[in-house]
Amino acid sequence: MKKGFIFFLITSVAFIPLFSNAQKLLSVEEAIAAALQNNYDIQLLKNDSTAFALDNSYAKFAFYPRVNGSTGLLLNNVNQKQKLADASLRKGTISSDNITASVGLNWTIFDGFKMFATRDKQKEFIKLGELNIKNQIINTVAAVVTNYYNIVRQKQQQKAIQEQMGLNEERLKQAEKRFSVGLGAKPDILQAKTDLNAQKASLLQQQTFIEQLKEQLNLLTAAPINTTYNVADSIPINNNLVVAEILNVAAINNPALQVAKQNITIATFTLKERKADRYPIINLNSAYNFGRLHNQRVLNNFTPITNRNIGFNYGLSATIPIFNGYNTKRQIQQAQLAIDKNKIEYEKIKATNQIAISNAFKTYELQKKTLALEEENILLAKENVYIAMERFKLGISTTLELRETQKTLEDAFNRLIAARYNTKVAETELLRLKGELVK
Repeated sequence: MKKGFIFFLITSVAFIPLFSNAQKLLSVEEAIAAALQNNYDIQLLKNDSTAFALDNSYAKFAFYPRVNGSTGLLLNNVNQKQKLADASLRKGTISSDNITASVGLNWTIFDGFKMFATRDKQKEFIKLGELNIKNQIINTVAAVVTNYYNIVRQKQQQKAIQEQMGLNEERLKQAEKRFSVGLGAKPDILQAKTDLNAQKASLLQQQTFIEQLKEQLNLLTAAPINTTYNVADSIPINNNLVVAEILNVAAINNPALQVAKQNITIATFTLKERKADRYPIINLNSAYNFGRLHNQRVLNNFTPITNRNIGFNYGLSATIPIFNGYNTKRQIQQAQLAIDKNKIEYEKIKATNQIAISNAFKTYELQKKTLALEEENILLAKENVYIAMERFKLGISTTLELRETQKTLEDAFNRLIAARYNTKVAETELLRLKGELVK
C-alpha cells in the first residue's frame, strides 16, 4: 500500500447516507465505505496516529535552546544598629527596594546524540500509527465482508425455507384433495399441516436472526440502531487465488507483520537513547541580568543610596556521568531485551501467518470442491422432488416418500448455502492475511 494511502482512504471517502429509508439495497462496497468512514476502532486509532504526528511536529525543538525570563521585587524594612571602631553608635530604620530581572538561555549542544535518536524515534511512531490504522482497516473490512455475506447467506436460507413452505403447501393441497375424494387419509393432511407450521416457525426465527446480524453490521459501520436495508442475493467467489503468490505478498504487506517489524525499529532507537546516557551532557548557558537596589536611608555614608547592575554572562557547563548505581547499564540491557523480544514476536507472527495462510488455503480449496458438488446435488434434489410431487399427485407415491425427498432437498440447500459462505470466508481470510483486502 503506498504511503499516505491510509490517510487518503479514510479522509477522502465522502459519507453517503447509505442507510436512509429511501435506499433499499446496500452493497458490500457501500458497507465497507461506511465502515472506513465511521468505524469506532478506526477512529480511535486515527486519534492515536494524530497524537504521534503532534509529538513529531515538536521533536525538532529538542535541538533548540531553552529561554526563560524571571523577575522579582524585594522590599526590606530593617531596624539597624551599628557600633563603629571609634565607639560611635548609629541606629535607625532602613527601608529599601530591590528589583531584579533576568533572561536566561540554556542550550544543550551535546548529549551523546540522544536528541537525534529521539527525533528519529518519533518519526517511526508516526509510521507505527499508520500501520496500526492499516491493520485495523483490513480487520474491519474483513469483519464487514464476513458479516455482510453472512446476512446474504441467511437470506438464501430464508428463501430455501420459503421454497420448502411452497412444497408443503402443495403437499397439503394434494393431501386435502385426495382425502376429499376418498383416496387419502387424514393423517396425511395433519402431517402436512404440522410440517408447514414448522416451516413457518423456522421462517420467523430466520427473519429475527437476519435482523440481529444487521445490527452487528450497523455496529461495524456505526449506523444508528434499528437501521434497515436490503443486501445482495448472491455471494461472489474468487476462484483464482494462488497460495504461493499470497505467501510472497503477505511476507511484505501483512499489516500485523509490518507492525511487529516497526516495533523492532522503535526499540532500536530506544536502545540508542539509553546508550547516550553514558556520555557527558554539555550545555551553553547565557543570561542577561538587571538588578537595582534603592535605599531610602543609610546609616553609613559609604553605603550607596542606589545600586544598579546590568550585565551579560555566558559559559559552558558539563554534566559527566560517573556512577549512578549501574542504572544506565540496566536500562541498556532492558532496551536490548526489548529488541530481542520484538524480534522473537516478529518471527512468531511470521510463522503464525504462514500456517494460517496454508490452513486457510486448504479450507478454500476444500470449500470450492464442496461447492461444485453441492451445486450438482441441488439440481438432482430439485429434480427428485419434482418427480416425487408428480407421483404423489398421481397417487402412485406416499406422503412418506415425498417427505423424504423434501428432507433431501432441504439438506442439499443447507449444504450448498454453507459451502458458498464458507468459501467466501476462506477467501476473505486469505486476502486479510495477504494484506491486500482493501485496494
